[in-house]
Amino acid sequence: MLSGLTRHVNILDFTLASLWRRRLKNVSVLLVFAGVIFLVASFQMVTQALTETAAQVLRSAPEITVQRMSAGRQVDVPEEYVDKLSEIFGVRDVVPRVWGYYFDELTGANYTVMGIDPVRMPLAEKLHISLAEGVMFGAEQRGAVVLGRSVHEMLRKKGSSLLSLFRPDLSQFSFTVSGIFNADTDILTNDLIVMHIEDARDLFQIAQDRATDLCIYVINEAEIPTIAKKIAGILPDARVLTRSQISKTYQVVFGWRSGFASVCLLAALTAFVIFAWDKASGLSPEERREISILKILGWETADILAVRFWEGLVVSGLAFIIGCTLAYIHVAFFEASLFRPVLVGWSVIYPPFQLAPKLVIENFLLIFCLTVLPYQAATVIPAWRSASVPADSALSGS
Repeated sequence: MLSGLTRHVNILDFTLASLWRRRLKNVSVLLVFAGVIFLVASFQMVTQALTETAAQVLRSAPEITVQRMSAGRQVDVPEEYVDKLSEIFGVRDVVPRVWGYYFDELTGANYTVMGIDPVRMPLAEKLHISLAEGVMFGAEQRGAVVLGRSVHEMLRKKGSSLLSLFRPDLSQFSFTVSGIFNADTDILTNDLIVMHIEDARDLFQIAQDRATDLCIYVINEAEIPTIAKKIAGILPDARVLTRSQISKTYQVVFGWRSGFASVCLLAALTAFVIFAWDKASGLSPEERREISILKILGWETADILAVRFWEGLVVSGLAFIIGCTLAYIHVAFFEASLFRPVLVGWSVIYPPFQLAPKLVIENFLLIFCLTVLPYQAATVIPAWRSASVPADSALSGS
């Protein structure tokens, strides 16, 4: 056992010395390899982090959302639907909501405007949203808004204490700022303007007996699919969305965008595999001569393969560790700034949320199989072919 251990220690010592002799070549391969792993690992981590962040955000979504469809497009929901849906057994509350998008020509940003009834839909209880400053406007308090942090920052840069918005007829509607959302909810509230539902109807010129959609809150979450089927039967012109369906949509969207970006990276990964194979298979005359000398000195083919195996493992292992570490730092501390626009989308107001990637063993195994194993094969197989050639013929050929 001791002699076998000594043998492997000597092989490893020779491997490190061999790597150091060709350090410039190995460092170049290491840097390129680490860069490829960084790209692949970053996409894996940011996709997972965004999916989990979306799942946390969906805690604030109602159990069921009902929208009315006409000619394949969403239209306003009549308030009479509220009475019909309230009679369904298991429904705790049906809350109308008015929301839409407002384009600010001065900043080029799109704000999300949401009109709610502060009594029937309190932020803390049903939306799980807290305020960093100020208070929520009351049921009878009109002309007040609660702003996301980026919207408030833009308003502050304008040097105004009032938020002025324009109706479709270009008449101006000014609001006082009642509160500012907490930074912990930036992914949901960064571009959000919350106002009284009647103010939202006035801003968007929506009739008083109409709403954009209905938020359904149920007593028992296990009955959500059953209640959703009942709603679809009562309202054939309605689109019924459950919270689980919205969550699956987020997963599909992030998965599709990540897959699209990964396909784009496949070219870089393929190019690296070709580069690694060419580097390993195209052994230099010095390397072939070295193998021949080792065989003349008594080294077996298995020993030479062990040397090549350890060389590839050291290079690929270091590249794997460096690439995955840089990918984690990029996602966790720099908000995946290189790739997040591809997966999240483009916006003038960009939510500065923190992504928290988890160290999932399945993701690392996938990256390992896609990168390290091909490199190991490209390193060991050509060495085995060269080591199988008789030493005297290899020396005479060199």
